[in-house]
Amino acid sequence: MFKFKCLFAIVALSAAPAVAAEELSESGEFLDGVAAIVNEGIVLKSQLRDQLAMILRQADTQQIQLPPANVLQDQVLERLILGEVQLQRAARIGLHVSDQMLNQAIERVAQQNDVRLEDMPALLAKDGINYADFRRDLRDEITLEQLRRIDVGQRINVSPREIEQCIADLEDNVVVNSDYSLSHILVSLPEAASAEHIEEVRAKLDDIYQQIMDGADFRAMAIRYSEGPTALEGGALGWMPGEQVPTLFIDVIATLEAGEISKPFRSASSFHLVKVNELRSALQRSEINQVKARHILVTPNEIIDDATAQQRLDDALTRIKDGEDFAELAKLLSDDPGSAVVGGDLGWAEAGSFVPEFEAMLNSMAIGGISEPFRSPFGWHIIEVLDRRVYDNTEDEKQRRCDLRIRNDKMEEETQLWMRRLRDEAYVDKRI
Repeated sequence: MFKFKCLFAIVALSAAPAVAAEELSESGEFLDGVAAIVNEGIVLKSQLRDQLAMILRQADTQQIQLPPANVLQDQVLERLILGEVQLQRAARIGLHVSDQMLNQAIERVAQQNDVRLEDMPALLAKDGINYADFRRDLRDEITLEQLRRIDVGQRINVSPREIEQCIADLEDNVVVNSDYSLSHILVSLPEAASAEHIEEVRAKLDDIYQQIMDGADFRAMAIRYSEGPTALEGGALGWMPGEQVPTLFIDVIATLEAGEISKPFRSASSFHLVKVNELRSALQRSEINQVKARHILVTPNEIIDDATAQQRLDDALTRIKDGEDFAELAKLLSDDPGSAVVGGDLGWAEAGSFVPEFEAMLNSMAIGGISEPFRSPFGWHIIEVLDRRVYDNTEDEKQRRCDLRIRNDKMEEETQLWMRRLRDEAYVDKRI
């Protein structure tokens, strides 16, 4: 099966729910209809039908029982409603994914699947996926990722103290030194839930847990009961480094082996079950090759054509060879706003940090060498290689991964609350 990620891609699990009924025209073709009114927009019956059909297609490979048809249909409809609410929010704040950005994302998907871009429509068709629908859904997904980054991600701050505590954990914590494949069942609590309601939800999770212990499939139970964002994927969270595992899960999974399931536990706004599907050792010391260089960039524009830009750097190179200071000329001539003010200095950089043309020139040069003018997508450059080193970036990597772990941890809870608020504030009229 062709592997791809799109907004409503569902790894469904098997059974045959009835698809929402639609009327037939005189010619026998399906007529579309409204499944739900969502604020000023709608969710179509055809969207619901397509999502349910995707579940059935993918269910054949999973062979796991789905919940009753009416339950599954309502879950899929809720996901579509929530997606529509978020897309409306994105439209209101002017978020737009350009064709160029979308095409780059599709190229990455093709590379990940080891196929040529031009072969993708045919490969998607083998899975019953229309290429135009794939582009639309991927555009929606990218839009929603940007929206969450704006509405949720930018509000999340990571303090130096949190980084310090996280790095201390890395030294001897089994979880953060492993990679995990996890699955998750989440049942949320309403804001200001009463003690009675909390106990009802706790009892519900206890019952779900007992059913799993008695042999029920975790994925099927997640599809039926979970309110988490990956419920219709059987609760699968995929592989994640241990330091990106939500802090809430760490103590819970620390004693679990592959295949084991936690007992129900509570966070501020939800109850949870977590299954460890697989785990493997992770963090190792790492060394990378780095180069320290500086450059002067001249960018052609309406006033300076390509030949003039190149000539300016030819002149600059002559002046440097005659003894003028590279850094001072960079301050005067360079169009790179980030490095010009520091004499063109690009700092220490590892392989892959620059565009291919720039990278290739760097790799061909010795320490102390200055390049001839050359072209990249940004304009014309000359480079001086100042130094090279092999750098142990283990501590930098710990800081980077800790920052990501803390943000992901906060993102999980904040995203749930954000989506719940969006849904609660939306006008929704279900028509099926």
